[in-house]
Amino acid sequence: MIHVENLTKHYGSFLALDAVNFHLDRGEVVGFLGPNGAGKTTTIKILTCNLYPESGTVTVAGFDVRTDELEVQRRIGYLAESAPLYRDMLVREYLTFMGEARGLHGLPLLRAIDRVAQQCGIEKYLGRPIGHLSKGYRQRVGLAQALIHEPEVLILDEPYTGLDPLQIIEIRNLVKDYGRNHTVLLSSHILSEVEATCNRVLIIHEGRIVTDESASLLLHQDSVFARVIGPDPEILAHFGAFEGASLIGSHRLASGEGVEVHLKPEGKTLDALATGISAACREKGWSLLYLGPGTVTFEDLFLQFTKKKDARA
Repeated sequence: MIHVENLTKHYGSFLALDAVNFHLDRGEVVGFLGPNGAGKTTTIKILTCNLYPESGTVTVAGFDVRTDELEVQRRIGYLAESAPLYRDMLVREYLTFMGEARGLHGLPLLRAIDRVAQQCGIEKYLGRPIGHLSKGYRQRVGLAQALIHEPEVLILDEPYTGLDPLQIIEIRNLVKDYGRNHTVLLSSHILSEVEATCNRVLIIHEGRIVTDESASLLLHQDSVFARVIGPDPEILAHFGAFEGASLIGSHRLASGEGVEVHLKPEGKTLDALATGISAACREKGWSLLYLGPGTVTFEDLFLQFTKKKDARA
């Protein structure tokens, strides 16, 4: 549904996207992650035909974003980070306006408004001015307009902004359900929600895709978690450059309580890594308080992949 090949974009002398490649199929909910300035927003603007690519090929639902922008826009639903809402309009008026802009009229439009109002939990607010709604409910209205024409591709940029925990769960379930038969690209800084919602993850850093993998494969990696007492800077430096492993994460505890390190084996078994950690602590005279299997999170992976690229630069 989305095909991006060798996508490149400069802003003056600044290289924002450097030969980016990825593909999304129907039935995927894909998390699009990256630090600020990594290239996420530029990529999304190109996918939604709000910015032209400098070079490379980008197609959405089989249509080129350069030559078939109207066809692309007919097939996407887009919720921007700051949803462009007309605050003086009633919610129903706004959804009617957006539905008509998408080619819906008459009974199909009325049914579409009822459907998205129920999906997004705004049935009771259809008669209210958008400007009178809380930030969370305005975000729901923005999501409703993105869904009103049942697009083949749904692109969401920070969809959880302003939502309380219960609302986040409701929208998460909606996105997961919609993604079963459509394509969803979701950009968010709330990594726990990406982990709970997405079945695949793209991480972009400094204009390049640094990982593109299924969520289950990334999260079910073998890793070792250790808690060590000793000189904190020395422990962090040692395990940060530990042979046969990559440091996924680390955390300094309160004074005298040690350092927690989380490592993933590189070219060795989990048992060999655990043995190496234990031997290193004995050699250095550090106290090893805990050594066992670790749990990988998207936060660990995000830091691992972005730091790894920084180290290569």
